[in-house]
Amino acid sequence: MTAPTTLPDNTLDRSPPTRHRRLLTALLVSQTGGYIAVQTPVQLLLTLHLADLAGSEADRAFGIATGLGAFVSLLINPIAGRISDRTTARFGRRRTWILAGALTTAAALLALGATTTVWQVVLAWCVISALAGFWFAATTAAVADQVDPARRGGVSGLLGLSVALGPLLGIALVNGLPAGSTGQWLILAVVAVFTGVVAVLLIRERPAQSTATPGPYWVNPRTHPDFAWAWLVRMLISCAYASSSYYAFYLIEQFDVSAERLGPLVLSIAMTSVAALAFTSVVAGYASDAIGRQKPFVAAAGILGALALITLAFAPSIPVVYFASVLVGVGLGLFVSIDLAMCLRVLPNPDDSGKDLAVLNMASALPPAIVPFLAAGLLGLGGYPLFFGVLAVFGIAGAIAVRRIPEMTRA
Repeated sequence: MTAPTTLPDNTLDRSPPTRHRRLLTALLVSQTGGYIAVQTPVQLLLTLHLADLAGSEADRAFGIATGLGAFVSLLINPIAGRISDRTTARFGRRRTWILAGALTTAAALLALGATTTVWQVVLAWCVISALAGFWFAATTAAVADQVDPARRGGVSGLLGLSVALGPLLGIALVNGLPAGSTGQWLILAVVAVFTGVVAVLLIRERPAQSTATPGPYWVNPRTHPDFAWAWLVRMLISCAYASSSYYAFYLIEQFDVSAERLGPLVLSIAMTSVAALAFTSVVAGYASDAIGRQKPFVAAAGILGALALITLAFAPSIPVVYFASVLVGVGLGLFVSIDLAMCLRVLPNPDDSGKDLAVLNMASALPPAIVPFLAAGLLGLGGYPLFFGVLAVFGIAGAIAVRRIPEMTRA
């Protein structure tokens, strides 16, 4: 067994902290705004825009744009975190990059809406992916800077809501405007500016005075094994939940769902999952803080993800798919609410928290890039039972690997 560990006091921001409720509001506003700005195009607007520009080749163009954007995110995240860590501007090391990331992302969204060729869309989306990386890196690092360790589970749970609610709010906003219009991109840009400005007005920071020599961008797993295990757990369990982009194809092939029924059915299943996620993420976060334990929640997330995948693999009817979507929502709610709080405990150096959290975020960004390659081979070999079965193994492996991470100590 591994001994419990306590997060050192020096991981908290040495400046006078923002009052908890004020800080929580700022973090929710910032992160939700970020997800609205970058996930709404992925879910809807890029498809509409590329359909106009590329016609029958739109799906291929979409794959190129989002794939390259994901690659850019992988590269830029640790750099953005490092720059935020080393910023000594009077405005604050996190506030500076939350605002800069939000404003520049807004400008890039407007530019993307004005593109007239596929290559321009690809370039603009890569730029957006890079700029939003600064926004997200600074927002997440503010949790490490200013949230008391005993309250991180609850904060992590509430922030988990933005993962699900951000895209839904974004789609609801743009659906009120003509499909494919520049107004849809404009409303996303307005949201980015508004949420970025509100967040920095709420957060209080003192200029950082770090003069420490920066460490390497990567974290040595031998020197910091707890960090390495947390990275692996996040990657494995994220793989188990990375199959949602295939649900539409799954419903068509397994249940012969017509094109007319597909959209409403996918939305209904997604709403069922989001409802379960929203409830679970909040309750689990505060429950974790109350009992002083995190690992059981993360392990349960891996197991529930695996059960959901096995249920989908052999589902005989649509109602069973709905049941599996509830399992996905509950499991993902457990994961997003506790995983961040657990990862914050194992950060190697408080002066590099932005960069180290960005390295951890690479574990979340890899599965959306890996799973499509797995799908291409596994679906041809054994269909959805094999595909979902392999992803279920990742979930179980993540649940087992979490045992290697030290548990938190009850206050």
